[in-house]
Amino acid sequence: MIGNQALLLLMLYFLWPSTALPFITGNIGNLFGMPESDGKVLQRSKRGWMWNQFFLLEEYTGNDHQYVGKLHSNADKGDGTVKYVLTGDGAGTLFLIDEKSGDIHATKRLDREEKAMYTLHAKVLDRNTNAELEPDTEFNIKIHDINDNAPRFDKEVYYASVPEMSEVGTSVVTVTATDADDQTYGNSAKLVYSILQGQPYFSVDSENGTIKTALPGMDREVKEHYQVVIQAKDMAGQMGGLSGTTTVSISLSDVNDSPPRFANLTTVESTEIGGAIGRIKADDPDVGQSAEMEYSIVGGHDTFNIITDQATQEGVIIIKKALDYESKRDYEFRVEVKNTYLDARFIHGVQFKDYATVKVTVEDVDEPPVFARNPYIIEVHEDTAAGSFVGVVLARDPDADNKPVKYSIDRHTDLERLFNIDSVNGTITTLKSLDREMSKWHNISVVATEINNPRQTTRVPVFIKVLDVNDNAPEFAMSYDTFVCENVKAGQLIQTISAVDTDEPLVGHKFVFSISATNPNFTIVDKEDNTANILTRRGGFSRREMSMYFLPVVISDNDYPIQSSTSTLVVRVCACDSRGNMQSCSPEVLPFSDGLTTGALVAILLCVIILLMIVVLFAALRRQRKKEPLIISKEDVRDNVVSYNDEGGGEEDTQAFDIGTLRNPEVMDANKLRRDIIPEMLFPFRRTSPIKDNTDVRDFINGRLQENDADPTAPPYDSLATYAYEGTGSLAESLSSLESAATEGDHDYDYLSNWGPQFKKLAEMYIGRSPDRET
Repeated sequence: MIGNQALLLLMLYFLWPSTALPFITGNIGNLFGMPESDGKVLQRSKRGWMWNQFFLLEEYTGNDHQYVGKLHSNADKGDGTVKYVLTGDGAGTLFLIDEKSGDIHATKRLDREEKAMYTLHAKVLDRNTNAELEPDTEFNIKIHDINDNAPRFDKEVYYASVPEMSEVGTSVVTVTATDADDQTYGNSAKLVYSILQGQPYFSVDSENGTIKTALPGMDREVKEHYQVVIQAKDMAGQMGGLSGTTTVSISLSDVNDSPPRFANLTTVESTEIGGAIGRIKADDPDVGQSAEMEYSIVGGHDTFNIITDQATQEGVIIIKKALDYESKRDYEFRVEVKNTYLDARFIHGVQFKDYATVKVTVEDVDEPPVFARNPYIIEVHEDTAAGSFVGVVLARDPDADNKPVKYSIDRHTDLERLFNIDSVNGTITTLKSLDREMSKWHNISVVATEINNPRQTTRVPVFIKVLDVNDNAPEFAMSYDTFVCENVKAGQLIQTISAVDTDEPLVGHKFVFSISATNPNFTIVDKEDNTANILTRRGGFSRREMSMYFLPVVISDNDYPIQSSTSTLVVRVCACDSRGNMQSCSPEVLPFSDGLTTGALVAILLCVIILLMIVVLFAALRRQRKKEPLIISKEDVRDNVVSYNDEGGGEEDTQAFDIGTLRNPEVMDANKLRRDIIPEMLFPFRRTSPIKDNTDVRDFINGRLQENDADPTAPPYDSLATYAYEGTGSLAESLSSLESAATEGDHDYDYLSNWGPQFKKLAEMYIGRSPDRET
């Protein structure tokens, strides 16, 4: 045992280590013995220059470098010539030592459950010569435990059985939990067992976890299976301790506690109305028609009925009304059976009927929760802030156990997440503010679920009606096109206006119309039927002075709080006939204005004349521009030949020429007019007929030749168009002069007039030319 002096020194070390350590290190040899291999206790010696054990708290939450302790040698005079060296478990990684002062620090948080103690070695060296001033000394760093592990049971589910009708206190099963914390230090691993579910049938020993029976006369025929939840809590069960749970499924084994009886009928409470719960049969030694029987309940019954199965001559008992185990569990009634056909010779003195007592036992089933109302209709004002109370739904477990129920909202019915529900008490609150003008009703589904059996759920619709609050101002019912005649008189009605409001007050809308300020042109008369008349305040309006007036109209409602808005009515000034019918609303353009002087008008006219002269001069200059001749050389004739040296590659040559261009009417249309001449007269553009994709090139060329022959817009001179296939049967044969050996003057062009209308233009040009002009 450590004496009072040693205990005092330990307390000083743990409270003020920096103050107490120098004193302790000088006396440590007198306080602790250091066991050797032979078990002897060493007294103070030169090797006792340091602690033999340090303590460190696991999972330390302070600074990253936790102070562990201090090494000090008598050879250290404080002049910096002594160097401390640390080796062993975690030296240099988990534990660092200050070479000068001997202070030891931990570099990270340590877990006692991973390693409870570290063994290290310390040396004292001369900093200059590295000579050992003190021999190598071993010491331990022990990790102190904290409560950071919860108890764990050996199994998640235990299965056990106990005979029915067992006495109170009969042992059923022992459950065991373990705690990874230090068993020898404090209460971190001291466990206390308690029962969370299973009363009043069973109890548990708080120290060893033994489950015992707590209720006498438990009958297997009444209830066979029980579910018990056991909790293990450390810190001796005190507040703040950690806990773990396990489930124990306990079954009652059968004992011979019931005498033999005729079989009674049993049925579960969930049997549907009209379902059969059992059969009874009476014996009749007769055969055939004489053995036919009929069953009935004596005096009738409000819950059960019996019918006769003609094939088996059995009485089938069926349900007339839904059963409820929690309301009534046992029924008893008398059944009468009699022959259907009686023989008059034997009916005297003999009863051809019999009676039997039938007992029906209703068995419990796990039913889903039941809501107190279905559906719920809740009202809430639209100005309710987020987090406000809306209403409460209530559901209960109809079973005898009355298991707890939790609530939730089916988010498929609340996609905007406007509402929330407390899972424990069913209180519905708002998550966002509501707007009746956006949606007057919100239909959500609330789900009630048994906590112990999540498969047992029930839904209930909750209809939330959003009550109106006067939060919208009235406005014009429509966009008005209002005009006033120039010759109007004072007090003339020009427009009747009305208003609308998206709110819905209980007593109906009542709008008040007014003009925000005194208007010299118009006035308003409230008709007190949610409409108002706009009247002229004066007569004689002029479009020249002002073609449009803007009349601000203030519209207010009569609900609380009063809402109002200002809408602007645009009034146009129009010219009207004597009857007031509108003729024109555009401002008049007058030849003279009262605001313009004679000098200004003259200046405007001079500007206009100068602009016209500039435009005429510019147009004349453009006409005098010399046209660039199409053919530069005088020796060139109109027959021009464009030569190409590329022969092409035949049908396989797809790069030199795209035959699709010949078949595309859009390409032909783009180059219809020549750009090197200006035709004498313009003809309307005539679109050529589209060519089918499968048209042969020969047919295409023939069609194009026919169109050009009949086209009056063709150029009035000879031009050469080269086609891969020229065709045959041309009346003019070849128009080209390439093979002509005669000069142009040797030709006689009178034959051109015989070629038809296609060559009319050409004949007029060449027949009418004189030799003088040609030369």
